[in-house]
Amino acid sequence: MDLKQSANEINLKLNAIKERLSVEFELDLDKIMEENPELEDEHASKTESSLREEVQKSKSKLEKIGPINPMAMEAYDEIKERHTFITTQKDDLIKAKESLMSTIQEIDQVAKETFTDAFEKIKVNFVKVFRSLFTEEDDCDLKLTDPDMPLESSIEIIAKPKGKRPLSINQLSGGEKTLTATSLLFSIYLLKPAPFCIFDEVDAPLDDANIDKFNQIIQKFSNESQFIIVTHNKRTMASTDIIYGITMIETGVSRVVPVDLRELVDEEASPE
Repeated sequence: MDLKQSANEINLKLNAIKERLSVEFELDLDKIMEENPELEDEHASKTESSLREEVQKSKSKLEKIGPINPMAMEAYDEIKERHTFITTQKDDLIKAKESLMSTIQEIDQVAKETFTDAFEKIKVNFVKVFRSLFTEEDDCDLKLTDPDMPLESSIEIIAKPKGKRPLSINQLSGGEKTLTATSLLFSIYLLKPAPFCIFDEVDAPLDDANIDKFNQIIQKFSNESQFIIVTHNKRTMASTDIIYGITMIETGVSRVVPVDLRELVDEEASPE
């Protein structure tokens, strides 16, 4: 009878445990034991103290986890959706960055090739135009200070008229600087001629001999472009086709007076 009473008490405790597992943890102990028969043999071989120790450890783990958050799944789903969105955006940015870097490298390569080709052509033209304004024995050159990085390198202009060995272009006279600058301008012009060019008193620092050279090269290139020159030099005026003079007939009133020198030349050349 004692054993029977003890068995009933144990069964009551087991049922109470089953109900607690079912209510608090939604676990069916009978179903778990059916699906995992080895658990019964495993626990049967353990002593009461070892089982209590395991239970205590499980309780400690549950206490550390804390109370159950019924909104945890919703929060997880929300964070997961946000994580997926951010991950997708990150992957898109990485792909865009790789595409952009590839495009930049391609543009740099094309720009470097285009610049190098144009620079070499301008360099050849610079020597030709420079010697036409000076003499065939004069020397000039264009150099990149950093040939390995042509797009970021500065350009060194070397001009050495006959009898001079300047260390820099700043050591040249005003007239020599003007002719050197004109040479560089026309060397760039030859690469891609412009429809018109404007010179504002470029011939001011030149002497008569250099003005004649300047006018000759202007006439040479005037077959392809129209040149507008602002000047006070008589030699330059005489070498032009049309002169536009600005005169003030009365105070505050300016008037443009055009003179077509080509018509005067034609009249002088006519037999009449």
